[in-house]
Parts: sequence; structure tokens; C-alpha cells
Amino acid sequence: MLKYLAFVKTVEKGSFTLAAQELNYAQSSVSKMVADLEKEWGMTLLERSKSGVCLTSAGEQIMPFLRKVLNDYHEMEGQIYRMNGIECGVVRIGTFSSVAINWLPNILAKLQQDYPGIEYEMLLGDYEEVEQWIDKGRVDCGFLRLPTLPKFDTILLKQDEYKVVLPEGHSLAEKETIAIEDLNELPFLLLERGGKTEVSDLLERYHVQPDIRFTTWEDFAIMAMVEKGMGVSILPDMILQRIPYEIEIRSLQKPYYRQIGLVIKNQRHTTPAVQKFVDYLSFRTEAE
Repeated sequence: MLKYLAFVKTVEKGSFTLAAQELNYAQSSVSKMVADLEKEWGMTLLERSKSGVCLTSAGEQIMPFLRKVLNDYHEMEGQIYRMNGIECGVVRIGTFSSVAINWLPNILAKLQQDYPGIEYEMLLGDYEEVEQWIDKGRVDCGFLRLPTLPKFDTILLKQDEYKVVLPEGHSLAEKETIAIEDLNELPFLLLERGGKTEVSDLLERYHVQPDIRFTTWEDFAIMAMVEKGMGVSILPDMILQRIPYEIEIRSLQKPYYRQIGLVIKNQRHTTPAVQKFVDYLSFRTEAE
């Protein structure tokens, strides 16, 4: 199992050195464990170079099986802990920035008080990346906008309102709420990476065509540029809490929301630690 873990961590981190730091092993030990696997199986799993490592075609084919073995092992370990009344384990979470910054810290702080034996690993990405991590078993669960893939188990947690952000002194800031049509032809900073997001869908729905000057998935970069007067934007309310930027925030006349949910590949196969995390989130949502 240690060899499997060493191999998977090396692939995830892109180097033997970073994998060794993560596992608290010597770099030579991690390298030897991977080499032992290659010798045992009679194939090259990794391409080595000065810049790091990457999977060979053989490694690509083996990787899903190793992830499944490790996931099954974690489930078995969790069941043993549960049978012995021990609250511990690891929860691997995929998420996007607004949840990671403004929601998860409070949740994890409370969970650490109640279950100090449970550890957490958080990966930050966009919707598509988190969806892939869940599907491939890289994370146990993830926060996504809903709906997502129908094969996943989902729990609706929050309706997050999208709001217009403006430079201070902008003419639209005189209004209490803003019609989406008011953004036509205005310099616009688009929150998007890869596939279309809710903002693009909203603009298309109302046939609004702002002058898109910049596109990024980084919320704070957009707020900084809005503050400098480079354009206006539409951002989710969750990321607009406790911000350091001097900008104006207004609701749309016809409010627009994204549904945020916790997504699990198969809730019946979660470890006890992951189930504690799920139960806490479900309880918190009901309480709100």
C-alpha cells in the first residue's frame, strides 16, 4: 500500500521530492518504492526529467486501479475505526475559491473542535476540475454548482446570488438595483475559465452584449480591476464578503442565483470521516 501511495502522490505532485515532503519520507525512499513497482510489474510507469515526472501510457492505464485500491483501503480503515469507536480519518475536498475562502474555514474550524482526529486535504480548482477529481477518486467530495453529472450523489447547500460590481462613482451606482440590460456595451470583466459559467449564461439569456475586456477565473483579480475603473462585472455574493476593495455592489432587478451543493461519487461508499463531514454540512444547512 505504501508503494501505491508513493506512486500516486508522486504523480499528483509532479516530483519525487514534493511527494516525499507530503509523505514525510526521504526522497530516495519514494523513488525506490516507485522503481520497485516498475521492476515488479515489468513496465515503466513514469517519465523522469529535470523538470519532474509524468505518466507513461502504461502509468495512465494503471492509475485508475491504484486510486480504487487506495480508496477501498481508506474505506476499510474507516470501518475499522468506526467499529472501535475511533473518530479519525482523512477527508479530501475539492472546491472553488469563494467556498474555500468564505465558507469552509468556519465549517472546518467547528469540525476540528468536535472531531480533532479527522484531517482535511483541500484542492482548489474550477467547476470542471472539481467534477473530474470527484469522478476519478482524487477527492472524496466536492463543492460544485448544481446540477452536475446525474451519476453523482448531491446535497443542495446554498443559493448564492450574483451581483453587479462597479467602480466607485460609476453612474450605475446611483441605482439601488440594476437591470441586466444596463450593462450593454459597457467595459466588462468576465468571470470565466474553460466552459461557460453562470455569468455568460445570464448575458446570453437576456441578449446582453457588454464589451468584454478581460476574462479570468480569479474573483479578486476582477475586483481589483473594477476598483481601478477598468470595467464592471458580475460576481457571486459569497466572494463579496469582507473584501478589501473600494467598489460598489448592487443586486440585479431580477435576482440571479447559482445553486451550490456538496457532490459525492457514491455516498454509500464513503468513509466514516467523510460521512461526518457530510452530516455536519447537512445539519448546518437545515439550521440556516
